[in-house]
Amino acid sequence: QVQLVESGGGLVQAGGSLRLSCVASRSMFGIDVMGWYRQPPGKLRELVATMSSGGSTNYADSVKGRFTISRDNAKKTVYLQMDSMKPEDAGVYYCSVRGRTTPFSNFESFWGQGTQVTVSS
Repeated sequence: QVQLVESGGGLVQAGGSLRLSCVASRSMFGIDVMGWYRQPPGKLRELVATMSSGGSTNYADSVKGRFTISRDNAKKTVYLQMDSMKPEDAGVYYCSVRGRTTPFSNFESFWGQGTQVTVSS
C-alpha cells in the first residue's frame, strides 16, 4: 500500500510563507501527476496545484504568482512553496500522487492524510 507522508503545515501570519512536502513511502513504477489540494473550513476539497511528470504545472487562479509546486522524482517527493499567504489559504492540505505500484497495474490516485495550514490575519 502506498503511503503519502506530508509535512510542513502549521501556523503562519498573513504575508508569511510555508513549505509543504510530501513523500511516497514505497517504490512506484511510474509516477504521473503529483499535486496538492486543500479543503477550507466548511468547504469542499479544491485543487491548489499539480505538476505532471513532464514538468507541466497547473495552478488554481487564487494561488497563481504566490505558490510554487515542484517535485523530485528520485525522492518521490512533491513540494509546495507558499508565499504571500492570505487567511483564505487556510485549510487542510492534501497531497495526491497518481501512479502505479507494479509495471502491470493501472494508474491510480493516492492521497495523504492531510496537514493543517492556519493563516492568522
